[in-house]
Amino acid sequence: VQLVESGGGLVQPGGSLRLSCAASRLTFSSYAMGWFRQAPGKEREFVAGISWSAGNTYYADSVKGRFTISRDNAKNTMYLQLNSLNPEDTAVYSCAARDPRLPQFGTYWNARNFGSWGQGTQVTVSS
Repeated sequence: VQLVESGGGLVQPGGSLRLSCAASRLTFSSYAMGWFRQAPGKEREFVAGISWSAGNTYYADSVKGRFTISRDNAKNTMYLQLNSLNPEDTAVYSCAARDPRLPQFGTYWNARNFGSWGQGTQVTVSS
């Protein structure tokens, strides 16, 4: 499995970015997918998740109403639209594929339920 993120960068507060996660070597349309982020000195946190069919989406309270997760199964790609960014959103954003073979740990979107990860893309929000 290979997951490659892109689209990160430096943006001013209030700005927007669109992250992409290109997947290969897996049946992308069969996997629930998620975005996570990790800021310096902080633990990794769940940002947003999407079901295999894109029929259901889930968001952390901190990003609800500002971020939008989507996927295009025909392109094996997942997206995260980030709007109204603030400095607290600064982090490395990583995409991950949820592994249905793993015994569920905690909530459905717990990071330990995800078996494949990308290398991450840096998002920096600063004036």
